[in-house]
Amino acid sequence: MDQNDNKGRKVLRGALAGLVAGIAASFVMDAFQSAAASLSSPGGDDGASEPATEKAADGVAQALTGRTLDATDKPLAGQAMHYALGIGLGVAYGVAAEFRPSVTTGMGTAFGIVTATVLDETAVPALGLGQAPWKAGVQGNLFSYASHLVFGSVAELARRQVAALLRA
Repeated sequence: MDQNDNKGRKVLRGALAGLVAGIAASFVMDAFQSAAASLSSPGGDDGASEPATEKAADGVAQALTGRTLDATDKPLAGQAMHYALGIGLGVAYGVAAEFRPSVTTGMGTAFGIVTATVLDETAVPALGLGQAPWKAGVQGNLFSYASHLVFGSVAELARRQVAALLRA
């Protein structure tokens, strides 16, 4: 087998494993966030501001159509944004893991910490989709990092399983 063929297989295996990993990790992260939110706010809605994913989806809709989303469409559009980003991150992670296994350090927890830092703590505030880390408070920052540790760990578990199946 020639070296380019092997690289192509690694990219494809990593992308497929990462796709599944991104879906699984996004699903479990979403479930974790829902459970954690219900524990911290047993009465339901805590009056928190609109989620960053809904704001981002609204921004995409405005850029593409020139119109904002209806309030009833925002939760589903926000979920779509969450899964699209999770899948994209999963694919990139899966491919990176094929070529640099060190990205899987800590069973995906390093990946989770990096995604929390780059996305929630840096990109979200920079894009005006959420508060700066120093304004979000300790609980908000811990929630972000805990959520992304779940995301990274589940992504790695799923990626390993799918990659192993594809190697067989």
